[in-house]
Amino acid sequence: MRFYLLCVFCLTARTVYSQLEGLPGPKGDKGDPGMAGPKGDPGYPGTPGLPGIWGPVGFRGPYGPPGPVLNCKRDAFGSFEEDVETLRKTIAKLELAINFKFVRKAGQKYFVSNKDNGSFSKAVEFCSQQGLELALPQSEEENSKLKQLFDEVDKKAWINVKNKKAEGNFEADMNSRPLTFTKWGESQPDKSIQDTGCSMSDNGIWRVTPDCSLNAYIICQL
Repeated sequence: MRFYLLCVFCLTARTVYSQLEGLPGPKGDKGDPGMAGPKGDPGYPGTPGLPGIWGPVGFRGPYGPPGPVLNCKRDAFGSFEEDVETLRKTIAKLELAINFKFVRKAGQKYFVSNKDNGSFSKAVEFCSQQGLELALPQSEEENSKLKQLFDEVDKKAWINVKNKKAEGNFEADMNSRPLTFTKWGESQPDKSIQDTGCSMSDNGIWRVTPDCSLNAYIICQL
C-alpha cells in the first residue's frame, strides 16, 4: 500500500513539475526591420524663441553727393543767413493750399480746386475771396498740371484771360498783364466775339466762349 501511494505521489509530482515554466532561453538574433508606417499628422507650432543678441555695428557707408545750395546771402560780418522772406512766402502758399481738396504743383506755382463748377464770374469771385487769382498756365508744364484737376467726363475749366475783347483782344490776363504763354485751339481766340467772351481750357486747349454762364471747373492759383 505504501508503495502504491509513493508511485501515485511521484507521478503527480512529475506531472506538476512538467507543467511549470522553464528558465528563459538565450536571446535570439535581431529580426529584419518592418515596413514604414504611415506619415503622422504635423505637430503644433512651438512657441517663438527668445530674440538673439544685437549684432556688431556695420561699416560706415560712403558719403552721399552734396545737397542743394540754400538761398543764402552773406552779411557785412561774413555770416550766412537764410532768405527768410522766401521761406515765409513758401509757407504761406502751403498753408493756403492745404485748405483745398485738390492741389497740383508746377514749378513755384500751385493750382488748387475743390472740384466745384460755376460761371466765369463765380470763378473769379471765388478765387478773389480766397486772396488768389483764377488759374492761368504760363508754360506747357503748368498747362499739363491744370488738366490733372479735371474730371474724366467734363474737362473744362475757366482761365484768367481778360474777358473784354476791346480791352486786350484776349491777349492779357484780368490784371492787364500780357500773356507769356497760350494754348489756343484752331481759329481761337474767336474773332467773331464782339465785346465780352470768357476763356476756358477744354482738355488743355484754350478757347473763348461768348456764354460766360456755362458751368466749368473753378481752379485758382497761388
